[in-house]
Order: sequence, then C-alpha cells, then structure tokens
Amino acid sequence: MKSRKMLLLVALVAVLALVLSACGGEAELGTEENPIVWVLVPSSEAEGVLAGFGEFTDMVFEESGLVIEPFVATSNAAAIEALCSGEAHMGALNTFSSVVAIQRDCVDVNLVAVRYGSPFYNGQMVAAADAGVETIADFAGKTFCRADEYSTSSWIIPSLELRAAGVDPDADLAGIKDAGGHDLVIISILEGECEVGASFVDARSSVEEQYPDVMDRVKVVSLSADIPNDGVQYAKDFPQELRDQLNPALISVAASEAGAEALSSAYSWDGLEEHDNSFYDPFLQVLEAAGFDISTLIE
Repeated sequence: MKSRKMLLLVALVAVLALVLSACGGEAELGTEENPIVWVLVPSSEAEGVLAGFGEFTDMVFEESGLVIEPFVATSNAAAIEALCSGEAHMGALNTFSSVVAIQRDCVDVNLVAVRYGSPFYNGQMVAAADAGVETIADFAGKTFCRADEYSTSSWIIPSLELRAAGVDPDADLAGIKDAGGHDLVIISILEGECEVGASFVDARSSVEEQYPDVMDRVKVVSLSADIPNDGVQYAKDFPQELRDQLNPALISVAASEAGAEALSSAYSWDGLEEHDNSFYDPFLQVLEAAGFDISTLIE
C-alpha cells in the first residue's frame, strides 16, 4: 500500500514538473540561455567589429546583469530584416537603415552614437588622384564604388549629390560596385577597380597602414552636409523594462575608458546619447524633398 502511494506521489511530482516546464517556456530574456541578440553591420572588417562589441557587451553585463550576444549581418538590408523578423532584439543600424526600419514600424530608436563630440557626421566623395576628376560632375563615365546600396554616406547622399550635379547614377556612371565596407571603397579605388566612390570622413585613414600613400593617391572631391549618426535601436516588442535597464548601462559603459576604446575600435563610436525616432525626421525630410522614394524599399 505504501509503495503504491509512493509511486502515485512520484507520478504526481513528474506531471507537475512537466506542467511547470511547459508553463515556464524559454528562459528569461537577457540570460545565458536566452541572450539579447544585437545585430551589427560591419563598416570595415567583420571580425574587428565583433571583437569590439564582444568586449563592450561583456562590460554591459557587469553593469546590468543582462547577457547580450552580438552578431554581424551580411549587409544593411539583412540587419533590418533581422530586426523586423524577430531574429534580433536590438540593432546598430546605420542612418538610412534606421529610417527604413522606422518607416516599416519595426524599431524604436533609443540611443544615437557620438563621434568627435557630435551626434552628426559627414560623408565624402572621393576619386583616384590620377582620374582627372575635379568636381562631382566629372564622375560621369566613371565606375563608382559604394559600401552597399543602403549606406547613407557611401550611396544615399552621394546619389542625391550626383543628380544635383547633373549626373544620373543609373545612366551616366560607367558602373556601380558594392565594395562591402567604407575601407573597401578606398581600397577598390587604390586597386583600380573603381575611379570614384564615396565613404564617411575620413575612411582613408583606416587603410593608411596598409597603403601609406593613400592620402596622395585618393583625393577628396567634396564633403556632404551634416548627417545624423547611427545608434542603438530596439525591436518594437522588446520589453520596456529591459530598455530601462539597458540604456543607462550602455551609456555608462560607453563613457568609460575601456568601453569607449572597445566601441571606437568596432564602430568609431565615442559615446552614446538618448534620442528617439524623431531625431531622424529632418534627414527623412531631406530625402523626401530630393524626391527619394523610401517606400520602394519597404516591403
């Protein structure tokens, strides 16, 4: 009789354990078992970006207790899709990708990067020194290198500047090549794969160790107006309580010497400051005023 009661008790405990397991679902977000996934887009070399953010997120864990797992997407478009599909919880999208994701209602901007004390940066149109290019109008008939089609300073703004100079990017360029990064734009010009291109200011310095004469061989043709920086975005359904826990930690670690060094090596970020989606409204208005139809990129 006792053995039967014991067996019944064991069975009840087993059933209860199964029920609790089913009700509990997956582990709490922000733990080793269920880390917060942070999607990144490399602006230069993927391993260096991942290493820098890995060091940074380790420091954020010490500050917040939240586990973050960064990964590098293959492109800006893939990073947007990761956030919109639920594959990633937070992102470090570039400016134009942020605007696209906001228009798709996939993300909320919470933090914006600071570089050289400013939440804005500039792009540059560049050319091989021996290409005979003096103005943007001279880009006609040349092969153009860009980081990729979603790069703000390497294509979105330059494509508008080309049109303003009377150069139709679709008809007047000899070709357009996606180099895969701002440093690779410069290298492509140095290697003769393109005569012209565009990048952030000054991407030439990132390859100066490999090409000591880059400043002489690749010249700056023009500088863009101020462009709002990239930053940190959260997927729409990312819990507010976790945002409230993460944002102060991200800002605090970014302000520390070790955190700033890690971010600088990865994304050339010097710090972070709080902004929301409206920070990008003036940039969106510039695109719309120039006739750029962002809806063609929203699925």
